[in-house]
Amino acid sequence: MKSLQLATPDDLDKLLTLVTAFHAEQGIEADPDHQRAAVAPLLDGSPHGAIWLIGPRKAPVGYIAITFGWSIEFGGLDGIVDEIFIRPAVRKRGMGSEALTALAKALKGSGVRALHLEVDRDDEATQRFYSRARFEPRDRYMFMSRIL
Repeated sequence: MKSLQLATPDDLDKLLTLVTAFHAEQGIEADPDHQRAAVAPLLDGSPHGAIWLIGPRKAPVGYIAITFGWSIEFGGLDGIVDEIFIRPAVRKRGMGSEALTALAKALKGSGVRALHLEVDRDDEATQRFYSRARFEPRDRYMFMSRIL
């Protein structure tokens, strides 16, 4: 995908604008300092994850953040789609699906064995979006969290 670029520290300000929009849309309460502290290491080469811009680097229309872990079940490195966002005005044009597909292919080529994500159980439209990108629910499992 030509319009999918690994974000760098130079992209921080435009990326934070997108993160703020996504968080507002999702009802995630996060102050700007928290967002900056969470995003900056991923732009600086952290082994824990990375963020890709969707669309032109100068004026991205979205982003996708992947964090990395290790799975014995899946046999190695795995990733979590932590956040994916496309500006509402340009949704339903296939950019999100194209980004997920291209990124999955690239990550597989880099040794990632599985990608996971979390989706609202009541959000059928988003579930259909992820299904089109070949994500499948794991019927016996649900994502659970403990905030530390």
